[in-house]
Amino acid sequence: MIRLILRLTLFSSFLLVTALLAITCGIVETVTRRAIDRTPVARFCFHGASRCLGLRIRQQGRPASGPVLLVSNHISWSDIPVLGGTVPLRFLSKAEVSRWPVIGWLAQQAGTLFIVRGSGRAGEARQEITSTLSGGQSVLIFPEGTTSAGLSVLPFHSRLLQAAPEAGVAIQGISIAYTRHGRPDHLAPFIGDDEFQSHLPRLLRQPAVDVTVLFHTPIQIDANRPLTEATEQLRETITAGVQQIYRERAMEEDQQGKGAVRQQA
Repeated sequence: MIRLILRLTLFSSFLLVTALLAITCGIVETVTRRAIDRTPVARFCFHGASRCLGLRIRQQGRPASGPVLLVSNHISWSDIPVLGGTVPLRFLSKAEVSRWPVIGWLAQQAGTLFIVRGSGRAGEARQEITSTLSGGQSVLIFPEGTTSAGLSVLPFHSRLLQAAPEAGVAIQGISIAYTRHGRPDHLAPFIGDDEFQSHLPRLLRQPAVDVTVLFHTPIQIDANRPLTEATEQLRETITAGVQQIYRERAMEEDQQGKGAVRQQA
């Protein structure tokens, strides 16, 4: 209970800071009469949100230096602040996220491309992604289309991936995994009938969780190659990355346990 109170206090303070930043950005735009780039502000706030949530982030591999289509597995709404605080990007996200407290505002400031699920607007979304990539900004999508428990990677929807060859950029896969004591965490996944308002307190009530973000080597998709084949290869790479993270965290936990035993002996 004490941990929850402390974290809620910290998170409330963070909310106040983000509100002040939003007001400041609005005033500057009103005075100067021109829009400002809020991406750096959003990235700073995403990183702050991750810290307030008790997420210990570890990054492996390197993000691409230029614009790429980033493709990641999807476990929780917390993927958004984690990835948004790691690399400058724009998200493609379901429209419901825009209405979530804090995370929704941050997603909007980061220029998230919101899409209404089941609206048949995938083609329009792909065109917007292509335009954004061609304009020099990276875009991240979750091709599973929904979240999972994180133990496996669901089948990918390939249609949006076509934006990469259309914009002439590479695709960079990302594997993300949440672990606690070296094992897959069962609290972080946001699945089924979970609601943001109830999931957040559960996450804040528990000790810090480790989040590993693994950036894979960017790949170029040949326009003449079947997109389904490239999509499956990408899914296999990300799946292998998730399993690699779990193995490495388990080995680290095992080694720490053995070290503690030796010290006691």
